[in-house]
Formats: sequence, structure tokens, C-alpha cells
Amino acid sequence: MTGSPVEAQQINRWVADGLRGDEAAYSHLYDTFSAGLYRLCYSLLLNREDAEDIVQDSFVYAFRNLFRYRPELASFKTWLYTIAICRCRNLYRSSRRFTVDLGVVLNTGVLAPLHETPEAAMARSEARSAIERALEDLNPRLREAVVLRYGQGMAFREIAEVMGCPQKTAESRVRLAHETLRGALGPNGHHLLDELLVWNQE
Repeated sequence: MTGSPVEAQQINRWVADGLRGDEAAYSHLYDTFSAGLYRLCYSLLLNREDAEDIVQDSFVYAFRNLFRYRPELASFKTWLYTIAICRCRNLYRSSRRFTVDLGVVLNTGVLAPLHETPEAAMARSEARSAIERALEDLNPRLREAVVLRYGQGMAFREIAEVMGCPQKTAESRVRLAHETLRGALGPNGHHLLDELLVWNQE
């Protein structure tokens, strides 16, 4: 993934400044985490308006309850993502179907070679569509795990904290999600899925 993370000490300084009423500190926290939080919420809800609403609601709650945050227990990102996932879980609707933006879900651009035959381009497009359908049909808990792992680049320990489960359970959910996605795809889909997952671990 591109971009260097903001140091934890800086995050905690902004938190401390926010608790003292510094509005600029809140702006820094929002600018640092809003894009990733939107990507997380969209990846789970597969609906742009719902994702935007959850992002705003999560920040409002976090800022109003900043005094509850304990940096010795979790990073600010983990605490914020936990708030957002709890809200996302209240909105899951298995009967809804949307057009999935795979680039948002897994934080990628268009992963196409510079020189590609029309046949290869068509196969890649069909594979992307298959992955998108598979993501829609994935059990919400499994989608949470695979999105946190590959879309957000989180370690299994962090995934467990956000999802509120043991680390072994987080590892199992990521593995099962990966296996389920692969099982729903043909050979071309396997190839593109592996490209996407490797891209998001770099």
C-alpha cells in the first residue's frame, strides 16, 4: 500500500489536544482516517450513501466520546474502526444488491497490464465481475475479515480487536473468506484475486 502511516505518538497528541478543545486536532484526525474508514464501511455495506452516513456518525460518536478512548488498550484506528463496524452490522441487509466498486473494496486502481489483448481484457473483466458477485454473496462476518486484512492491511491481532473475537477466529475467518472467494471463481478469477490480494499486502 502507498503512503506512510502517521506515527502513533502524533495521533495521541491530536487526541490530547482534542480533549483540550483544539478544533484543529479533530480536523487532523478526520483527515487521517476518513478515507480508510469510508473504504471499510463501503466494503461492508456495498452502498455509498450508507457508508457515508456511517462514517459521519462514527466520527461524531468518537469525538463526543474521546474521553473514553484508552491508548494503552488499542490504537485510535482500531477504536474508531470498532465503532464503525458496530454501526455497519446494524445495516447489513442480505437481500440488497448493489454494483460493487472493487477498487474501493480492496483499495486498488485498475490492475490491468499496459499491453493486453482484447481476449485477455475480456477475461479480466469477466473475472472482476465474478469477484464482485462473490463479495456481495460473502457472509458479512467473512467479508469483514477479508476486507480488514486485504483492504485495510491489518494484522490478525488488530482484526480480532476490531471484530471483537479471538485472534484464531480472525485468522480462520480470513482463510475461510479467501477459500470461499476462490471457490466461487473460475481459473481467471483465481488469477485476478491473487493479484489483488498480493497488491494489498505490499
